[in-house]
Amino acid sequence: MAAIVQGLERRFVVPNVEGSNPSSRPINFRKRLKTLRGFRPFLFIRRLCSKLLFYQMKNFAETIVREFPERKVVIIGDLVADQFLRGTIARFSREAPVFILRHDETETLAGGAANAAVNVASLGGNSVAVGVIGNDQNGKALRENLEKSKVNCDFVVTSSGFQTTTKVRVLAGHEFSPRQQMIRIDYETRETFESQILEKLKHNVISALDCADAIVISDYNYGVANAEIIDLASKIAKENKIPLLVDSRFRLKNFPFATSATPNQEEVEALLGKHFSETDCLRLLEKLGFASLLITRGSKGMLLLEKNKTPVQFDAVGSKEPVDVTGAGDTVIATYALSLASDLSFAQSAILANHAGGIVVMKKGTASVTAEELIESITKFGQTEGNAQSL
Repeated sequence: MAAIVQGLERRFVVPNVEGSNPSSRPINFRKRLKTLRGFRPFLFIRRLCSKLLFYQMKNFAETIVREFPERKVVIIGDLVADQFLRGTIARFSREAPVFILRHDETETLAGGAANAAVNVASLGGNSVAVGVIGNDQNGKALRENLEKSKVNCDFVVTSSGFQTTTKVRVLAGHEFSPRQQMIRIDYETRETFESQILEKLKHNVISALDCADAIVISDYNYGVANAEIIDLASKIAKENKIPLLVDSRFRLKNFPFATSATPNQEEVEALLGKHFSETDCLRLLEKLGFASLLITRGSKGMLLLEKNKTPVQFDAVGSKEPVDVTGAGDTVIATYALSLASDLSFAQSAILANHAGGIVVMKKGTASVTAEELIESITKFGQTEGNAQSL
């Protein structure tokens, strides 16, 4: 029992929440124990942990409400138009063994780096997007969606010689049935940017990063996150001592100066092979030179690795059966970045990112999470379903 008390005294302090005592102070467990009569150790520990959990959740809520709106996060990367073409199955075609789909509507939402920017804004942060879109219908619809979502688009380059990267998801169903995705059609541009566009992009990166609190590079391998942009963002992050976070689909090894990254299970398997271990991940972390690595594992939750620390496994929050995982990675890195920008630790930021990911996969299509939803989730689940093993 004495060892438990000593451990608790070393580990826990009452967080300094505005309106409480002016400084954080350790909880004097020994003094409290002496005042108790008929003391029951395990009941005491359970109630104590409950109280400490309350303090942590309150601290999270205070951070979301007070700190998130004061932070500026710049998202540099591939801006993608996510289109959802919805239609009703009318009949079979006589031309081929396929359905004829009667078009009902086409909705254009923010995808890729644009979706990460929307999520930062929906959480209350100051979101700034840097990237390239075409001077076409899809590019205009994407910019309109970003501006409607309160994302600063002053540093988005519009080029007549560039086709806006677009992913069209065709959703079909009978008249009174739910629409299901039948096929996805991608319109991609992988050509190297003209020198004029690249110079404009570099100028916009420098301007956008003025007074930034965090940088996100969202790399879908469509050209924005090239070597020059990576070097420029890394240099500014180092000079200003702000976190640089990476979400890269295929090129995680190309970001040697990043603070952290959020690869998913499949992306890590591409580097380490299937059935990788925590030891393998720690070696990868050391090889990459990052301060931390947050691996998203779908229904298995998340794995956080930090230098010289024991890996931490976070169980998935909420339902283990997601409705739609489209864009979930964008939500995770947006929440993770905004939390780190608000001076939370890697573990605390991972907790919030885990909750945000659990919320967004229960929504259909490309979606975002609000500050209110995030507070409701941490209040409801705390660290029960989102429990952190080894924390």
